[in-house]
Amino acid sequence: MLRIAVPNKGTLSEATVEMLREAGYRTRRDSKELVVADPDNDVEFFYLRPRDIAVYVGSGTVDAGVTGRDLLLDSGSQAVEVLALGFGGSTFRYAGRPGQVSRVEQIVGKRVATSYQGLVEADLAGRGIGASVVRLDGAVETAITLGVADVIADVVETGATLRSQGLEVFGEPILRSEAVLIRGDRPGEEQAVEVLERRLTGVITARTYVMLDYDCPRELVDKACALTPGLESPTVSPLQDDAWVAVRAMVPRSGRNRLMDELYDLGARAILVTDIAACRL
Repeated sequence: MLRIAVPNKGTLSEATVEMLREAGYRTRRDSKELVVADPDNDVEFFYLRPRDIAVYVGSGTVDAGVTGRDLLLDSGSQAVEVLALGFGGSTFRYAGRPGQVSRVEQIVGKRVATSYQGLVEADLAGRGIGASVVRLDGAVETAITLGVADVIADVVETGATLRSQGLEVFGEPILRSEAVLIRGDRPGEEQAVEVLERRLTGVITARTYVMLDYDCPRELVDKACALTPGLESPTVSPLQDDAWVAVRAMVPRSGRNRLMDELYDLGARAILVTDIAACRL
């Protein structure tokens, strides 16, 4: 039975559970459930702290898991990223007081407060910068005000929290993170999670594309198919009226309304968009 670690709380947990449900797996119905068996798919889910998941996967305690890329890299685990899942996006950056630190090179010899000690130490080492990393649990925005650090490194979304403390980000992002599927870095483990990866890829594709159907004058079909090339090629079927054909193609969800306008202007009619529940490519 495949053992999969799932975040047990927060928005990352909710989005993961929803994706697994769309992929055809049984998920928990109560937030107090920490272990859920899915015998139909020969899978067992363990709901764990997001920060611990990479450690469990890397040690072989579980076969695969979903966590943030930042948490994976910070853990120092032997687990490897298999698939980016398209949610839980965040940016990890340095920040400090304006006029005191404005470039990454100025961190040399300073104290850097963060909740991601491993990630920051690896980044500083990669840049050849010597600095003292102060690990804090939870919010680090007040570390400079309280005199614990000279610089902080933290997840930045809008930057409003940093500005409220008189801080500004500087330098290029340390990391752009999102939710990722991970597995252990041992021989044979890529096969163990192959079905899970394929199912999640199908959900990502279904969320990214829609199915577009329309009727098109036969003499315009080449121009219409140039607008909707599909993934390999669109499906073109004859209609009872020989002057028309029916066309079906997968198209990106974003921009679908603009594409419908272009097809209508070209001469296509009966243009329909349908959501894709699941797919395999």
